[in-house]
Amino acid sequence: MTAPLTPPPPPHEQSPHSQSPHSQSPHHAWQASPVPGQGAPAPYQAAYEASYGQDGPGMKTEVREAAVITAAVALAGVLLGVLWWWLAPHVPLIADDSAVYLKDTEGEQAIGVDGTFTLLALAFGAVSALVVFLVRRRGGVPLVVALAVGGLLGSLLAWRVGIWLGPTQDVVAHAKAVGKGVTFSAPLKLGAKGALLAWSVAGLVVHLGLTALFGPRDPDPYASPYGTPAPPAPPAG
Repeated sequence: MTAPLTPPPPPHEQSPHSQSPHSQSPHHAWQASPVPGQGAPAPYQAAYEASYGQDGPGMKTEVREAAVITAAVALAGVLLGVLWWWLAPHVPLIADDSAVYLKDTEGEQAIGVDGTFTLLALAFGAVSALVVFLVRRRGGVPLVVALAVGGLLGSLLAWRVGIWLGPTQDVVAHAKAVGKGVTFSAPLKLGAKGALLAWSVAGLVVHLGLTALFGPRDPDPYASPYGTPAPPAPPAG
């Protein structure tokens, strides 16, 4: 006489050791799914935090730095104005009993005044861009805007400082003071107003070039943390 067969236990009473890895319910699989940015390898986690967790504080820092750079670049216009007044050629004038005339009607001193300002502004723009790049190598839109605005303000300040340091703007009074037939210098005058943009243009071009050539590169958030995968094997032929 044989013993009756013991019926198998119900599915919900089976031992956890007897369950296969594929027998888990979809509910448990959904609970085990990772949250985006959590539980990922370190490179993915760092890229996730850099992309989504630091935009606010980073932008505030860049705006503060841009304000400081704008003020510093604009104040450098004082030095540009002094150099322009010192290096620009003098335009000679002479007066008689009726009017004031250019002593050398074919002279190019007036063009030299504009050229001196333009060359100095280009040099100041290149130097300011280099200094900003060395201080803040990552660049950014606020810094580029700061260079452009600061360069324009610095050029305007340099223009006014040079005029203030130069000969008086009252040519008639100056002619009466020196006397008839005596040569005197004309006031500084910037005939080509486009020279006021030279500083900003040079700063933008030099800064963008330095950033493109020597600036740090942002990590690729989609790059594999395990390196470049091997190429697929050629099909068996």
